[in-house]
Amino acid sequence: MKLTDIVAPTAIVTTLRSNQRDEVISELIDAVIAAGVAPADLRNDLIAKVLERERRASTGFGRGVAVPHVKHTRISKVGAAIGLSQSGVEFNALDKQPVYSIFLLVSPDDKPEQHLQAMEVIFKSLSQDTFRRFLRQASCVDDVTTLLEEADGHQLGR
Repeated sequence: MKLTDIVAPTAIVTTLRSNQRDEVISELIDAVIAAGVAPADLRNDLIAKVLERERRASTGFGRGVAVPHVKHTRISKVGAAIGLSQSGVEFNALDKQPVYSIFLLVSPDDKPEQHLQAMEVIFKSLSQDTFRRFLRQASCVDDVTTLLEEADGHQLGR
């Protein structure tokens, strides 16, 4: 599984409108819906499930990144949106710092192995300082898409 398999270019939001966690999650759910990953009638349910997960434990993992995620019975394929914030979003991250790059992952409830593979691919890239730095500096969808393609190439050992 590759980042470019998970993230559709239409689900990349290079300038998030909000700097509030709940509103950012809504923006990113809207992005996965617009990309055709989730049906529009699931919007409120997906938002509620992601926020419920955030209340149990933050998905702000530190180093300026967060990976909120949700599984749902009506999602048929793994997909993700990426949101970038210049000002930072308070995500109650483990390091208590703002989050600037958010991957929101949606997965089929009945395919946990795909969810884990997607999380692994995302975290493998986010664990690299260079990837995080270039992602944070990206100013357009093409910048992000190129970064995802390059990360996929490195993961395949090219």
